[in-house]
Amino acid sequence: MTEISVTDLPEQPTAVVRATVKMDELRGFFDGVFGTVVAAVQAQGGRVAGPPFAMYHGMPGETIDVEAGFPVTGPFTGADEVAASSLPGGRTVRALHVGPYESLAETYQEVTGWMREKGLTPAASMWEVYMSDPNAEPDPATWRTELFWPASEGSPSEGPAS
Repeated sequence: MTEISVTDLPEQPTAVVRATVKMDELRGFFDGVFGTVVAAVQAQGGRVAGPPFAMYHGMPGETIDVEAGFPVTGPFTGADEVAASSLPGGRTVRALHVGPYESLAETYQEVTGWMREKGLTPAASMWEVYMSDPNAEPDPATWRTELFWPASEGSPSEGPAS
């Protein structure tokens, strides 16, 4: 069973690259983007303030609209393909996934079921925070990913697919 809770988060400034990416190309996209974002932030005197994340806009199909980057502190206004953005503040459902990325869909199903039971409506965008570095931790069974999904009270007439 996944640990699921509701928390109130402050808005968090970020530096990201946003793109529409094929689902089977996400890992390569992340591998290329994360280094680019760190370099752009440091070039402007800012600092990375946490682990990498990906914010997904809408439900995935063959492709997904994704922002990948880092939370930041200090000055950052954007540079080339790297844009200043933010993770939203407010009421957010949080879940901890332990295991390979390929099994994240199961955790999302648990989270959407939990939200329905609690009468919460999920927002159109959600994000994942990658607490583990696959290059440093080669065993996917140990990878830790935090899922964050803003939510409001009440059930929509038609919610996201689960």
